[in-house]
Amino acid sequence: MCSAFLGFTGRMKTSFALTATIALFSGAVAADTTLRIGMTAGDIPLTFGQPDQGYEGNRFTGIPIYDALIEWDLSQGEKPAALMPGLATRWAVSPDDRTKWTFTLREGVKFHDGTSVNADAIVWNVQKVLDKNARQYAPAQVGNTVSRMPTLRSAEKIDDHTVVLTTSEPDAFLPYNLTNLFIVSPTAWQNDFDAVPASVTDAAERSKQAWSNFASHAVGSGPFKVEKLVPRQQLTLARNPDYWNPSRVPKIDHVVLLPLPEANARTAALLSGQVDWIEAPAPDAIDQIKSRGFKLYANAQPHLWPWQFSFVEGSPWLNKDVRHAANLCLNRAELKEYLGGYMEEATGTYEQGSPWRGNPEFKISYDPDQARALMTRAGYSEATPVKVKVQTSASGSGQMQPLPMNEYIQQSLKQCYFDVELDVTEWNTLFTNWRLGAKDPAANGANAINVSAAVMDPYFGMVRFASSKAFPPVSNNWGYFSDPKMDALITKARNAFDPNEMDAAAAQLHAALVDAAPFLWVAHDVGPRAMSPRIKGVVQPQSWFIDLATMSME
Repeated sequence: MCSAFLGFTGRMKTSFALTATIALFSGAVAADTTLRIGMTAGDIPLTFGQPDQGYEGNRFTGIPIYDALIEWDLSQGEKPAALMPGLATRWAVSPDDRTKWTFTLREGVKFHDGTSVNADAIVWNVQKVLDKNARQYAPAQVGNTVSRMPTLRSAEKIDDHTVVLTTSEPDAFLPYNLTNLFIVSPTAWQNDFDAVPASVTDAAERSKQAWSNFASHAVGSGPFKVEKLVPRQQLTLARNPDYWNPSRVPKIDHVVLLPLPEANARTAALLSGQVDWIEAPAPDAIDQIKSRGFKLYANAQPHLWPWQFSFVEGSPWLNKDVRHAANLCLNRAELKEYLGGYMEEATGTYEQGSPWRGNPEFKISYDPDQARALMTRAGYSEATPVKVKVQTSASGSGQMQPLPMNEYIQQSLKQCYFDVELDVTEWNTLFTNWRLGAKDPAANGANAINVSAAVMDPYFGMVRFASSKAFPPVSNNWGYFSDPKMDALITKARNAFDPNEMDAAAAQLHAALVDAAPFLWVAHDVGPRAMSPRIKGVVQPQSWFIDLATMSME
C-alpha cells in the first residue's frame, strides 16, 4: 500500500468551532422536519444568485433557491442527466441567424416576494453579469458566471413572456451554458439598493452594498427560500409551499447547510448524529458508517478529477512524451482501492459508452515501463528527474480526497522520474487562481493545477479547456493550451445544432484531446454521500447535482 495513504485519519482533525455550531443548532430545531447537510465547502456558498465554492455552490445555494431558464433533470439515475425546461418552456435558434435564440417563458411563476418572473426579469439578470453600465452590474458574480457562458452577449425583451438572447458567434452549447444563470428578483434587489444610506453616492459602491444586503435574504423563485444566513457557519433554507412545479414542492420543512471541509470532521458529525448527510465521507470510515446503519449513495457522474497542465514557456509539459508518460505511470486501479472503490478510472474525459468518447490513438493505461522509456527519450532519468509543481486544495467541491490522492500520485510518478511538489491552498482561492491562469503570479510557479471539473456537456468537458478563445480570464484554459486543429474541431462542434452532428463532432474533438494529453486524467468521481436512513426519496442522479426538493424525512 502506498505510504501516502497511511495515517489518513490522523491528518484530518475535527474542527471544534464547527462541531460546536452544529451541536448548538441540532438542539434548537426539530430533527424530524430538518435536514442537516455537512458540505465539503469551507464556507457557505454565496447566496446572491451566482454561487461560489465551485459546483457545490450550484448544488446547495443555486438550484434550491433559484431557477434557471434551462435546468437539469435530476429525477432519475439510470442514465446521464439531460436538459429540461425551467423558466423557459421552449427555446430555438433562428435558422436565419444562428446567433439569435428565442426563449418562451413559463407563465405564472412568482419570485418568493410575490413579483412575477417575466421577460424584464430575465433581461435584468443577464445585464447583472454582462452590462457594466447597468445599475445592478455585479463584478463579484461575473467570474462565477461568464466563464460558463462565454459567448452570451445580450438579452432583449420581445414581450412579457418572450426573450431573445444573442451570442457572439453561432454556439450550439448555449442551452447547456444557461443552466448556470440563476434568476433573482429585481424588485428585492432594488429594495436593497434603495436602502443603502444616502451618504453612499458612488453608484458602484451602492450596487455592491445592495448585493451584500441581498445575500442575507436572497429572493429567487426556487423550491426553497433563504431563512437565515450566518456567514461561515450555517445557512437555513425553508420550504417554498407555493413553488410552481407541484412535483418539486419540498416535503422537508428546513435544510441546514454547514461547511465541514475536513473529511474526518464530516464523518464524526454524521456518526454522532449532528448532521444527517455528508458529502465525500472519509474512505477509511466507510465500513463503520455502514455498520451504524447509514446509507451510502454513489453513481457514475460526468465529473473529471485531473491535473491540468501548463503550456507556458519553460513548462516541462510542453513535451508530449512527458505528458503521455505521466498518464501511463499512474496505477488508477490501486488508487480506486485506496478510496474504497468510490471512483472510476479515467482514461479520458469521456469513457466507453459516451457518444463523445471517439477513438483516441493514445490508449491510457498503467504501463510504467513505457512511461520510463518516454521519459528517457525526453532526457530524464532517476538521477535527473523532471521537477513539476501542482497547485491543489485541502478540500472543496468535487475535490474528492485531494491531499491523499495527490500524495499517492506524487509517490507513483516518482518511479517514472517525476519529482512532484504540492502547493496546497484553500479551495476558493484555488478556484480563483484557476480563472487567473498559469501566467498569473497566483500560480506561484506551478505548472499544473488540480481542480475537479464538471464535464456534463462538450463545452464544459472540452471547449473551455482546449479553445484558444478560452484563455484566462475568459474561461478555464488555465494552462494556455493552444492547437489550431483543436480550434477547428471546436468550431465544428459549436456549429452542430443537430444532436447527432454534435455527438459526432464532439467525439472527434475528444479523440484529438486525449491524443494531445493536456491533462493527467486520474479519476471520475461517483459522488459518494453518506445519509441517515431517515432520509427518503433519495435519487442519486448521474450528475454533479442532486435535487433536495423531492426528498422527505421520517
